[in-house]
Amino acid sequence: MWDSFRISASALTAQRLRMDVIASNIANAETTRAQYADGRWVPYQRKMVVMEPSPAKPSFSAILDQAVHNSVGQGVRVTRIVHDTEPFKRVYNPTHPDADQDGYVLMPNVDLLKEQVDLLGATRSYEANVTALNAAKSMFIKALEIGK
Repeated sequence: MWDSFRISASALTAQRLRMDVIASNIANAETTRAQYADGRWVPYQRKMVVMEPSPAKPSFSAILDQAVHNSVGQGVRVTRIVHDTEPFKRVYNPTHPDADQDGYVLMPNVDLLKEQVDLLGATRSYEANVTALNAAKSMFIKALEIGK
């Protein structure tokens, strides 16, 4: 019973972090001076969250449960936040203060449409886990009422 709460809680935490990273990407979609490296400014680089299933607890019951029910884990966890390796956009804007001698500016590799889709997916996943948590809570309360 507690595993369902733990699984939903881990997913809610991971999706919340994913939404925070997406919000950071959207906020910095026009940032041309995010980092100073090699004597020049580098634009903001899109970040992404990498998740993986949480490993089962290393107890005897968890190992037995995994062997019997062929379960895959105890929820999800964020392993790292990585930078997107897509190249920066090169935009012609000779009036921009960061324009090079040809008038081009390097802009962040953030695509707002892609961020909106990711945000929608994270939101739906968050809502699904809230629903699962509420269903588990209702079942737990009904189970307690049986004994009355």
